[in-house]
Amino acid sequence: MPAYHSTYNDEPNVRQLASISVLPLHTRSRGPAPPPVDPSRPDIVDEAIDLFRANSLFRNFEIKGGADRLLIYLILFISDCLTRIAASNPTWTKHEALKQLASHAVDHFALPGDANFPLSSLYAAPASRADAEALRQYLTQVRQELVARLVEKVYGSSDTPSRWWLAFTKRKFMGKSLS
Repeated sequence: MPAYHSTYNDEPNVRQLASISVLPLHTRSRGPAPPPVDPSRPDIVDEAIDLFRANSLFRNFEIKGGADRLLIYLILFISDCLTRIAASNPTWTKHEALKQLASHAVDHFALPGDANFPLSSLYAAPASRADAEALRQYLTQVRQELVARLVEKVYGSSDTPSRWWLAFTKRKFMGKSLS
């Protein structure tokens, strides 16, 4: 059974930065992401959260476009966030998790083309310094939005994380990790 791919791979006229599609977001945080054309359609963050559990079971993933590259990045970031929640001692409350992960989302991180970027073989380096900065701003915005939605999913209405979500910290999508 093949892995699940992004529905945004076939979108026309999508800007590419370092072979990553810059896709529209339903977001409250400021950044370069374009506004969604169809507000009722789930965005890439919703897709990443929905496909995380199924795709985390796969060690191989055929990339079909720039949206899949963004999906891979987001799935690995979700895994990193869940690992941080699971490793917290004592276990973070919902508010603490949101605060800690929001801080993690804006921390400095490696981009494609950097020596310490773990997925260098799958991504092209940014064409210029301006493209690298635009990519950093976009990924920061996407990471912030993902953290806000992920904490809502993992904690729900309780103050303790769902063990069902945290069980996926043992799985490594494609055998990779962002940290």
